[in-house]
Amino acid sequence: MNAWKLRLSMAGTLAIIFGLSTLIFAVILTVAGIGFDLITIGVLVVVLNIAQWLLAPYLIGAIYKVRELTQNENPQLHQMVDDLSKKSGISKPKLMLSQIPLPNAFAYGSPLTGNRVAVTQGLLKSLDDGEVEAVIGHELGHLKHHDVQAMMVVSFLPALFYYIGYTFMLSGIFGGGQRKSQGNNALIGLGFMAFSWILTLFTLYLSRLREYYADRHSVSVVDNGAEKLSTGLVTIVDESRRAGKPNKQQQKNNSAFKALFIADPNRASTDSAELHATPAANKKELLQETLSKEPTKADRFLEIFSTHPNIIKRLRALQEIS
Repeated sequence: MNAWKLRLSMAGTLAIIFGLSTLIFAVILTVAGIGFDLITIGVLVVVLNIAQWLLAPYLIGAIYKVRELTQNENPQLHQMVDDLSKKSGISKPKLMLSQIPLPNAFAYGSPLTGNRVAVTQGLLKSLDDGEVEAVIGHELGHLKHHDVQAMMVVSFLPALFYYIGYTFMLSGIFGGGQRKSQGNNALIGLGFMAFSWILTLFTLYLSRLREYYADRHSVSVVDNGAEKLSTGLVTIVDESRRAGKPNKQQQKNNSAFKALFIADPNRASTDSAELHATPAANKKELLQETLSKEPTKADRFLEIFSTHPNIIKRLRALQEIS
């Protein structure tokens, strides 16, 4: 997917999300005749999402055992982030270390904390310096493109429609008034909740597009970035599989913030199975074997519900822009 096609796809997806949301919301306000209640719910959902955005860095820090990585601890990594930030045309974010064995990285932040890029202990242990550089380039791409803010704005819309639908459902089931009116409220509620799932699918699609876009940024600021990021992703997927299936609490934590990661840790087993369909002696050979494959119909279907692109499609897209 070339750069212009990627930008057009993102713009089109945003237009669909906001256009459909505005249309449905306006229709329901007109038909239902209880605009004040709906607006109140909308304001509450917006306030809650903004509060979540502002406070999320502190929650992320607690869940993933994140602390600041000082210059003295790893001057080479700090220099790498500084150089890539200059190439990216952004201010250097605060460099953080997530003290977990899972190999991954993520960019996050809010006006209260400023921008941050976190790498995990597992990432520094599993990847070589070039691969780490490419991963950081990807994360800086998210910061340059304001992906944290963009996804926060887009993500509140499905939540808004879900809670409006939930309110109508409760009104239809437990509210007073005529049975016909209660039935109408329940149907409206179901419609809102169904529409929230449709918006969620568009939001997931936008998340996948932004992953591709961040990959392109890494390639643009890192020498031989396509190969470095490709082998880095292969390593992340494989090492995540070796770490074993996360327990229920870890899965819950990963699901809450998996859109932040460079690779979805909950899909590690599935992605690794695709990578290891053919035996390979090393990462580069494994990468070449993978590039010759095509995602199955099942893979393409499962991708619809994922925050990250299918690993085969993602690796092939990197090779196309190398």
